[in-house]
Amino acid sequence: MPETVSIHIETIAQMHQMLDVAKPRHPLFSILRFEDFPEIEIEQRTRLITNFYQVTLKTAHPCKIQYGQNIFDFDEGIISCFAPKQVTFIDQDFRFATSGWQVSIHPDFLRLHPLGKKIKEYGFFEYAVNEALILSDEEQQSIEAIFLQIEKEYHRPIDAFSQDVIVSNIDLLLTYCNRYYNRQFITRKALSHELLISFEAILEKQIGNAAESGLPTVTDLAAQMNLSPKYLSDCLKQLTGQTTQQLIHDRIVEHAKGVLATTGLTINEIAFQLGFEQSQSFSKLFKSKTSLTPLAFRQSFH
Repeated sequence: MPETVSIHIETIAQMHQMLDVAKPRHPLFSILRFEDFPEIEIEQRTRLITNFYQVTLKTAHPCKIQYGQNIFDFDEGIISCFAPKQVTFIDQDFRFATSGWQVSIHPDFLRLHPLGKKIKEYGFFEYAVNEALILSDEEQQSIEAIFLQIEKEYHRPIDAFSQDVIVSNIDLLLTYCNRYYNRQFITRKALSHELLISFEAILEKQIGNAAESGLPTVTDLAAQMNLSPKYLSDCLKQLTGQTTQQLIHDRIVEHAKGVLATTGLTINEIAFQLGFEQSQSFSKLFKSKTSLTPLAFRQSFH
């Protein structure tokens, strides 16, 4: 594995300086076109962290980026969203897209607006790089129109309304992203069903090994599927109406029902077998799902 250097970009002005482009017109916000980026040589593998949100639209030129152990190629019409402190890896062969936009938004820019709170509720800022939004031609046109409006306002002389107008357009941009991500979940249902089958198989194996490995967690399951926890949960929610955590709990309880009905293991033994450190936690979960204690459930069979 090549040596990795870490770069932590704290301000948007620092990012502009590193990219060798003009200073941002606002210290907490900027919009750049990829075609205006200079040629930048990545000399060694780089771990990149920024202190601000970024939304990028790549409309031409494939580029590679790594998330976890996987490398992904992006082509046309790709939206990627990055949250503050999110870590990405860039290798020596990385090349920026040759057209599209990069919007950078410091959290303080949104502090006095409702979007400052709302943006934290958008799950796609927690998605992995490989879970980017792939746009249809019609969707791309809608998104480009918003970027153009943001760019136009950014380059206007600043007045009392500038920030409100830009924030309103960012709000609209993220609303469209949310809409199109939900469309992507629906149109990729075949792949999503495969994901559900894979999830259930991995979960079943995890429950079987819970005495050694502990209770199955959303993070562990997502990692085994090379997905971010948030993307996995949103995809499963679209398919089943339940989050990953709810599905894990349901499957644990169903497994416990079988053990309670067919074996003489004590409640403590069953709890340990399922990865619980305390039997009270197991009993509480079981009752929340069945309205019965484990013991009462077992007695109903006699």
